[in-house]
Amino acid sequence: MSATATTTSTRAPAAAPPTTTRPIVFKMPVPAFSDVAKPANDIINKDFYHNAAAILDVKLKAPDGLAVNAKGTSPHEGDISGSIEAKKSVAKGVTLTETWTTASFINTKLELVDVIAQGVKAEFMGVASTKQGLGLKGQKLSLYFTQGAFNARGFFDYNPTSGNVNATLDGVFGHEGFVVGGEAGYDVQKAALTKYSAAVGYSTPVYSGAVTATNNLSVFAASYYHKVNASVEAGVKAAYDTKSSSTVGLEIASKYRIDPTSFAKAKINDRGILQLAYNVKVNQGLTFGIGGSFDTQKLNEAGHKIGTSFTFEG
Repeated sequence: MSATATTTSTRAPAAAPPTTTRPIVFKMPVPAFSDVAKPANDIINKDFYHNAAAILDVKLKAPDGLAVNAKGTSPHEGDISGSIEAKKSVAKGVTLTETWTTASFINTKLELVDVIAQGVKAEFMGVASTKQGLGLKGQKLSLYFTQGAFNARGFFDYNPTSGNVNATLDGVFGHEGFVVGGEAGYDVQKAALTKYSAAVGYSTPVYSGAVTATNNLSVFAASYYHKVNASVEAGVKAAYDTKSSSTVGLEIASKYRIDPTSFAKAKINDRGILQLAYNVKVNQGLTFGIGGSFDTQKLNEAGHKIGTSFTFEG
């Protein structure tokens, strides 16, 4: 009897491919040149109400899409000023806005979004004065182009009296949160460069920083914004004017969201000026704000300012 032996070979399981951890890339929208430092600037400058004694803002929207905004401002000194604005979409991508002011100016603006070309927004604005006849006192063309990692704008102001055109062009490139941009102004009649500025920045969903050089690279500012948590935001800005200042100006501000309908803000600068503000949405149609500015080095003297804001929506 013969026996046949069989052997069974076993293979070791294939090794799992090595895992690699890729860095998280935040795709932040590329801002316009004036918005490179916007997060910090908003914390430091917005929603402080002491600059006017009272501000009334009424925003109404009709069922057909007509939006009407009436605004009045009572300054601490001087006359009350106001305006009324009517805005209506007249066709797909076409919006017409008419504004009348208490200074007897009528502003007409026509907006075209993605009409001329995809990613292009154009604004045509004309200004007339009822005191000096209804002829146009100024005309302006603004062009905005956003595509991928590039954001560019062009502003062209025409003065009918002098026949001159002043142009301002700016652009920003962005990549993985980093942005770099520049701005230049040009006087067509004089064929001369009138101004130039530059900016760099970096943004994430939690924090952002920017350095800007404006006024022909004579005023430098560094700003930082941080979203500490869902309730607390903070910002700081340092600025230095190489032509007119020997010290660095510093501003520090914070915003605390008390609940979904209200928040409080505080800001102090290097000169000891303390600003406080409180904003609350009273109901669906009313938002109330109050704020004050106080010189902490002269608390026993006059000069402190208090202001209020009432916003009605319907």
